[in-house]
Amino acid sequence: MPTDSRTTLLNLIATQSFKLGDFTLASGQKSDYYIDCRITTLHAEGGRLSGLVLYDLIREHIPNAEAVGGLTMGADPLVSNTASASAWALADHTEIAELSDVLELDPDERSEEGPAPTLLHGFLVRKAEKTHGTGRRTEGFLKLGAHVVIVDDVCTTGGSTITAIEATREAGMNVAGVLCLVDREQGGRANIEATIPGVPFLSVFTASDVRAAHIAQQKKTQKKG
Repeated sequence: MPTDSRTTLLNLIATQSFKLGDFTLASGQKSDYYIDCRITTLHAEGGRLSGLVLYDLIREHIPNAEAVGGLTMGADPLVSNTASASAWALADHTEIAELSDVLELDPDERSEEGPAPTLLHGFLVRKAEKTHGTGRRTEGFLKLGAHVVIVDDVCTTGGSTITAIEATREAGMNVAGVLCLVDREQGGRANIEATIPGVPFLSVFTASDVRAAHIAQQKKTQKKG
């Protein structure tokens, strides 16, 4: 994963999505900070970087995944941007391969291209089943037995992620991994791992990472002032 993409994404979250104060979370817990990752993941550059970072993690740790999905609406931009990142990666790879053919590169030079990126399709899990149409709770990609990855923007207790995991399993797909953009380190990881033993849970950042980046940026701003 390119370090610059990860660092830039962290700084965007710290700037756009992190606030210090007195907050009550969806879980009912009190907190002296709040992270609204949607401000970053729906930001043009933040969304692009989120997709790239998550796609790289999936390629590295869960290469057999066919799709990425999660509970609406926190997962919506992550799913779309990760799927798009996979398509762009494949397009770039194909362009390089075609250029190699034109240039008639020898086998050793061609080997640097590496294996072709895998397309990751997207699906979203509704909070409740539709009462009309197909009545499906999952929208988008649906393939029985497919290995898929569940993503979420912020993980506190893990409740929304677990809901997505259960709905995905009920739809007949296999959850091969779980990714979270920011882990608040408040028990979510343990709850998710207990729900789906042996399946990797990966977080891009922890709340401590974001807080530290936020404070560092504030200090820089104060010095400039």
